Amino acid sequence: MEQMVNVFLFGKKYEVPASLTIMEAMEYAGYQLVRGCGCRNGFCGACATIYRIQGDRELKACLACSTQVQDNMYVATLPFFPLVKEIYDIERVKPTEQIMMQLYPEIYACVGCNACTKVCPQSLNVMQYIAYAQRGEYEKCAEESFDCVMCGICSSRCPAGISHPQVAMLARRLNGKYLAPHCDHLDVRLQEIREGKFEALIESLMGKPLDEIKELYNTREIEK
Repeated sequence: MEQMVNVFLFGKKYEVPASLTIMEAMEYAGYQLVRGCGCRNGFCGACATIYRIQGDRELKACLACSTQVQDNMYVATLPFFPLVKEIYDIERVKPTEQIMMQLYPEIYACVGCNACTKVCPQSLNVMQYIAYAQRGEYEKCAEESFDCVMCGICSSRCPAGISHPQVAMLARRLNGKYLAPHCDHLDVRLQEIREGKFEALIESLMGKPLDEIKELYNTREIEK
């Protein structure tokens, strides 16, 4: 028989197979996931989760879709964290240090505790990209934060109340709009999409079985 472990989901005890992820354990226990289930492969951010193992005082954070259950794990999910999202017109703002000071002044209250970096489930150097944002180095901030999935766990641990994912999003938008080199080949591809060049290909893919789609993906030609 498969090994079973005890997990506590939202305070209620369940016995589940030890091989499951937290997300799978929730479904096994009878929860219907209608929101916050994302891509199920560790790169979405919609299933931010906090947990503690019985007898251990340390509170840990993870993504439920890619973290295996442990015996006597106490779990609570954070499908949404209330980040501060300022409203701005990307056509009117400019990549100056002042725009970050105007929209997200709390980044200058960073105490350098590095809690944001330690808790990031993507292992990003969060405190570093905030430092880049403070100095108006938006290209570096955009690069350092590129893999952010906006789960909000970093912000949940920040004593200064910084909304790190939204700061990073602004930096990436400023970089893409004003600083990154223009991509002529992207303009060509967008025009091809508008003209419907790939509609037949997409319809063909949608009609294929999943195993065949996976094989096509794994053997695809990757541009240099």
